[in-house]
Amino acid sequence: MIRLLLADDQALVRGALAALLSMEADLEVVAEVGRGDEVVEAARRTRPDVALLDVEMPGLDGLAATAALRVALPACKVLVVTTFGRPGYLRRAMAAGASGFVVKDTPARQLADAVRRVAAGLRVVDPGLAAESLASGDGPLTQREADVLRAARDGGTIADIAAALGLSEGTVRNHLSSAIGKTGARTRAEAVRLADQGGWL
Repeated sequence: MIRLLLADDQALVRGALAALLSMEADLEVVAEVGRGDEVVEAARRTRPDVALLDVEMPGLDGLAATAALRVALPACKVLVVTTFGRPGYLRRAMAAGASGFVVKDTPARQLADAVRRVAAGLRVVDPGLAAESLASGDGPLTQREADVLRAARDGGTIADIAAALGLSEGTVRNHLSSAIGKTGARTRAEAVRLADQGGWL
């Protein structure tokens, strides 16, 4: 049996995934959580072979949860299953240690097969997304520009962002200006939105 942990903040989606995967004779759902910051504790308690993680969850996003889980339980493989098939998310998921990345509209039989392949130590990536990721190249933002845009999400002032990141206001302005230019945005709010859509944050 392949033991599974499911993490998705949408209870209906989580329940549907659990029902579909439990119909497979060799798959057993041993834990379900609705927050990213519950993943490691649940995995320690239930010792799954594969964790299926959504990207956008409260507490801790699925990419950060992937990295934390790979440190806490290296034997547990991670398959990211998300609505948001964005090249930036794919790159970040793989960098965090995920073994696979598929979108939620993947047919049930293919998802079960992806779980088996990940459990066997293989990498599984949605083919269309892999091609898009190769075509789009690396995200345009530096790490610091991405940090500044993340801090700008809440609409704080330059001073607020500078204080939160321990930077000078001039440095924050420079990073925001650069990020706005690289994303092709007109405002910082638009830059945040475009960077989110690209999966760069």
